[in-house]
Amino acid sequence: MDTGAPHTDTKALHARWRATVAAATATTEHSTTPGTPDPAPYADRLLTAWAEPQRRYHTTAHLTDVLLRIDLLEQYAADPAAVRLAAWFHDAVYRPDRSENEERSAALAERALPELGVDPARTAEVARLVRLTVTHDPAPGDTNGEVLCDADLAVLAGAPEAYAAYAAAVRAEYGFVPDDAFRTGRAAVLRQLLDLPRLFRTPYAVTQWEAPARANLAAELDSLLSHT
Repeated sequence: MDTGAPHTDTKALHARWRATVAAATATTEHSTTPGTPDPAPYADRLLTAWAEPQRRYHTTAHLTDVLLRIDLLEQYAADPAAVRLAAWFHDAVYRPDRSENEERSAALAERALPELGVDPARTAEVARLVRLTVTHDPAPGDTNGEVLCDADLAVLAGAPEAYAAYAAAVRAEYGFVPDDAFRTGRAAVLRQLLDLPRLFRTPYAVTQWEAPARANLAAELDSLLSHT
């Protein structure tokens, strides 16, 4: 699970990106057209964004973790290539003091993917999935959305020490927020999550991650309340 620590294995991430772009363009006519851009510079730009200094949790470690969870859950997705592309873009734009991160990340995907030869329908699906991470609430039958959201929320089900590292990294990203205000806001987020009928949607995630995630959320909420 995520620790929020920087991830430096960019070679592996580059290989993943190239394979995902190849899978996403394999059935498109444009993919065989000479002059299609090399995907490597796009990976470079994305990885530079994921390594920005204001990030403590939303780092390349988180990107890697989400991609690994998608590997685990891909059997449930209608379009695993679209889900993987959405993972790459879902926090490509991230400013902890802004509310339009997902929209700007989706717009980035809408600009970049057609240049790489991804067809309009799949590009639109990737952008939709990125925007879905605002709520993490896929509609019934939205298997792509279920896989992406479950992979993104899998950190909630980590072992207690890993979850503590995740919570500390989130706090570090919001270091500009005073302690009292952060505790109030974070407690509201935790209550909202705990009030959901289900945190996870795919069969594997429901059986393996739901219970530990709820235990972690409840423990963090108790800790926050004890300091008020």
